[in-house]
Amino acid sequence: MSDSQQPSDFEPVDVFAETDGMDLRPGSDDCYKCSTCDTNCPVAEVDDDFPGPKFQGPEQWRLKRKDDYDIDDSITDCSNCLRCDTSCPSEVPLSQMHNTARSQYVDNQMSKLSVEYIRNRILSNYRTSAYLASLFPRTATFVMNFGPVRWVMEKGLGIPSERDFPEFATTTFRQWWKQRGGAQVQNPDKRVAYFHGCYSNYNTPEVAKALVHVYEELGYEIMVPEQKCSGTPMFANGMLSDARRHAETNVESLTAAIEDGADIIASCTSCSLALRQEYPELFDIDGIEDVSNHTYDALEYLRIYEDLEAELEGAKVDFPDLAYHAPCHSRNQGLDGQALELIENIDGVMAEDVGDSCSGISGTYGWKTEHYEVSMEIGEEMFEHMEHAEGDVGMTECPTCAMQMEHGTGYEIKHPLEVLEAALVSEE
Repeated sequence: MSDSQQPSDFEPVDVFAETDGMDLRPGSDDCYKCSTCDTNCPVAEVDDDFPGPKFQGPEQWRLKRKDDYDIDDSITDCSNCLRCDTSCPSEVPLSQMHNTARSQYVDNQMSKLSVEYIRNRILSNYRTSAYLASLFPRTATFVMNFGPVRWVMEKGLGIPSERDFPEFATTTFRQWWKQRGGAQVQNPDKRVAYFHGCYSNYNTPEVAKALVHVYEELGYEIMVPEQKCSGTPMFANGMLSDARRHAETNVESLTAAIEDGADIIASCTSCSLALRQEYPELFDIDGIEDVSNHTYDALEYLRIYEDLEAELEGAKVDFPDLAYHAPCHSRNQGLDGQALELIENIDGVMAEDVGDSCSGISGTYGWKTEHYEVSMEIGEEMFEHMEHAEGDVGMTECPTCAMQMEHGTGYEIKHPLEVLEAALVSEE
């Protein structure tokens, strides 16, 4: 080897220019193009025109290093179910890439005056719409499902008239919580902060009440801190600036609860996923790692810290047979089997898993006219399994999966916490 070839003479080359944005190139380089993500993508399975998560993530990140490369508009066809994350053998941060790319597409390429942008902004800020509806809940429920109004919403905003808007509660969870005088149990050794999310507050307070009753029966002191939307619908619609504003409030109030000795629990698996995975992936807010490390799904927390098998011993409930669907965001957290394992300890309750298919609605995805048929096609396998199951009542932890299950089968849908409430909490 000549002197000119000595390794000490090597001069590294800065291939990629410095950037102030998030650099996902290491994750992109970990992809070895096995296509497992594509074969597990429910959208790609039914839509031949969708290029799949491998293109949306690693390949697009490589291409975008060129200054003149725009984000492909097919990024808006990703449903954000996160099945690509779950399936990737190399732990490539696919959903993080998709969320970031979607945000850049919305910020730089989507017209802020377009019907699509206005519709997506309304859908992703459901908390604002639900708050206004909660001022006149019965009127809002009627108007939102009134035929001519639905026709206008479909033609003007692209919200499919086939879907029924959920009923708004006449008393929100937070109103109920205030009326009962807050926590009924004081216990600094067993303290939790409940992140109820928008849907349990405005539409299904019975789920939030079931959580309160179950946790208080087991001796927990419950805090209900100030909170805004978890941000899940905003991630899915590329509205990261909106999501960050909500996250800043949530992290500040939840960090204070942690300092008071509480862990954080959520009854919606999309909310728990946002707090413990998507927040630290997307934002750099003080305390965000603490919030991530102290957040649990409500059932998961009880299974870790309580002997539920002993608590449920002898419990007998007269309950209808259930057809259970595990949400994608539950699977992403490794929690897809927990509800069935829990329910099987209760005499009188039979729950049957209806398979591992996606429900198809994926939050706001199925609430868009251009995605409605794809959403229903994805959900078809789940609908068929539910109809062949023994139970004619559905069960799931995700509120939008519950909408899709009800929409596709007409079944009443329960949350596992409601079953647990029936088994553990005696009627007064």
